[in-house]
Amino acid sequence: MTAANPMLPGPSARLLFRWWTADDLELARGLWGDPQVTAKIAGEPFTPPQIAARLAAEIDQGRAHGLQYWPVFLRDDGAHVGCCGLRPRAQGVHELGFHLRSTFWGRGLASEAARATVEFAFGPLAARGLFAGHHPDNTASRHVLLRLGFRHTHDEWYAATGAMHPSYRLDR
Repeated sequence: MTAANPMLPGPSARLLFRWWTADDLELARGLWGDPQVTAKIAGEPFTPPQIAARLAAEIDQGRAHGLQYWPVFLRDDGAHVGCCGLRPRAQGVHELGFHLRSTFWGRGLASEAARATVEFAFGPLAARGLFAGHHPDNTASRHVLLRLGFRHTHDEWYAATGAMHPSYRLDR
């Protein structure tokens, strides 16, 4: 939890959110250590130091801004599904992002987590708008964003993958 903003999205029908902590390195390894996941984020697998740095960055993001890509868990058995959350982007606009463990792909969990996060952004956070982007080969993320009402606005260079990523906007 953070002093800046102790609130979280959700819960949803199947999911719970919480804050990342320094004790979550194994969860982070399970998510960002999966080459199928990181192929769409960074174009290559994360090394153990990169995984630890990513976890530290999420924790720091929470402390500094009261936002992070929060870890997400199944309500029924507590299994770690991945993460979904927000980053500050511009005045009143946040960036929505979600990364799911590959074993949970295709179950509608990204849509459910993202929907809870959008409701949180436009509800308690009173965001004016949301930005989101995805790897050009990630059609599943595109479908999630379109189902949530995001509209394609432009393609944006993403240095981590060396590709132009389709980018979207959702206004309140």
